[in-house]
Amino acid sequence: MKYVIKKSIVLIVTMLFISMLAFAAFNIIPGDPTTKLLGVEYTEEAAEALRNDLGLNDSLVRRYTRWLSGFVTGNLGMSYSYFLPVRDILRGKIAVTFTCSFIAWIFVIVLGIGFGILTVRVKPVFQKCIHFFTQITMSVPSFFLSILFAYFFGIVLKIFTPGKFISFEENIFKSILCMILPALAIAIPKASKVTRLLHASITSELQKDYVRTAYSRGNSRRSAIYNHVLKNALFPSITYIAMSLADMAAGSVIVEQIFVLPGLGRLLLSSIGNRDYPVAQSIIVIIAFVVVFMNYLADILTQLLDPRIRLG
Repeated sequence: MKYVIKKSIVLIVTMLFISMLAFAAFNIIPGDPTTKLLGVEYTEEAAEALRNDLGLNDSLVRRYTRWLSGFVTGNLGMSYSYFLPVRDILRGKIAVTFTCSFIAWIFVIVLGIGFGILTVRVKPVFQKCIHFFTQITMSVPSFFLSILFAYFFGIVLKIFTPGKFISFEENIFKSILCMILPALAIAIPKASKVTRLLHASITSELQKDYVRTAYSRGNSRRSAIYNHVLKNALFPSITYIAMSLADMAAGSVIVEQIFVLPGLGRLLLSSIGNRDYPVAQSIIVIIAFVVVFMNYLADILTQLLDPRIRLG
């Protein structure tokens, strides 16, 4: 219990620090959102009036306190560009980004753990083939795989129409199908990393005394791996798998651009360009929260699987 409380305090402090940095960054960098909003009608008088309306003339501490209290209660403020509540703007975008990231995460778990176990059960020649493949895919960026997938499956095979996305409201099944290729492009490098991590962990565990004891009690290699080795070998992969979900959500900006997915990535880029700070700040803090929270869950899960961490 003390371990959970300690990690929870670290989570809260980390998020407060990140929110301060995000808010300060967008309020310190050069650029005035009022000039972007007013356009050709810009005058100093009009700009000053707009700053007052938006609360930009208040002190940085007061603006941060007001923004943080609203953020905690679900009031993310008003968009400077759309003149709509930020919460309403983000609702559909968050669903697209995190659904795609979750699908990619499932691919990482299934492919990474599946091939990781397979590498210690097949013949050495097949092990080398899997290692060669994972070494290549680990080094290929997701955006490059996205370009290859969009060209091969979209233009050559014409399985899907590049740039076309079906919303959840229109057809949720077809909407998920539109995310399979982007999710796979995001997942393949991560899954390859999990495969390598798990293979190294299982190989190391197989050399330990408790595995020899399991063999002496009549356990086969397969039984020893699934009943004894795998639980211990998964520790290094658990943290990476948990963090990969947050990493995929944070790193899907370019992939969303390539497949023209209406997610947080495209909205973040346009918000920064339009000086729409309430939207940009909210996206960054939400993504940061996912990263920190998944790390928190990974620590808790690892502690539950290995009581030695709790005792330490």
